[in-house]
Amino acid sequence: MAQRKPPRRTRERIVETALGLFNRLGEPHVTTADIADELNISPGNLYYHFRNKDDIIGELYAALEAHIAPLLAVPPDRAPGIEDLWLLLHLLFERMREYRFFYRDLDEIMSRNRKIALRFAALNRRGESTMLELCRGLAATGAMRASEREMAALATNAVMVATYWMSWQRIIAPATHGAEDARLGHAAYQVLGLIAPFLVGDARALVERLGGDYVQ
Repeated sequence: MAQRKPPRRTRERIVETALGLFNRLGEPHVTTADIADELNISPGNLYYHFRNKDDIIGELYAALEAHIAPLLAVPPDRAPGIEDLWLLLHLLFERMREYRFFYRDLDEIMSRNRKIALRFAALNRRGESTMLELCRGLAATGAMRASEREMAALATNAVMVATYWMSWQRIIAPATHGAEDARLGHAAYQVLGLIAPFLVGDARALVERLGGDYVQ
């Protein structure tokens, strides 16, 4: 007989419910009272676990950071290839989709919560560093032809496009239900497209082939 899973704790249910509401309605449009109503618990019960909405957002951001940080690494025992960058972008956008409210409402959240703002800035700097190391690895194997300055600019621009992709997608497809869930491959290709002009040989051919698969 299969063992029954233990019931989720109230704190876990609050975080999970808040994430769903934030993703669906937008963080600025959801109050702690809305979260309590959705869970059918009293506001006092919610406040026992979280002092305010920003505390809930802080816990959600910590989970997002824990998912993304391990992705920001280069292969430790070999030269990186364009496939490593493609996989990184795919996994990154999958994680971003799970916590899409954060990216859609980024400026609003950052303006209220300096602690999260500082942590997110540090995470982005780590992302830039990883992207730069990947570009350097590609250049070292002859798959990329770019100067150090060009690679640094590419790293910054790649992180910038990835960070604001969710907002851009909502702008160009505002009436499409679940638009943030769709076309992760297209999102990854848009970032990779910044690097494509600097690629040569098989790496350039792979990006062009991927473009045919994902950009319709």
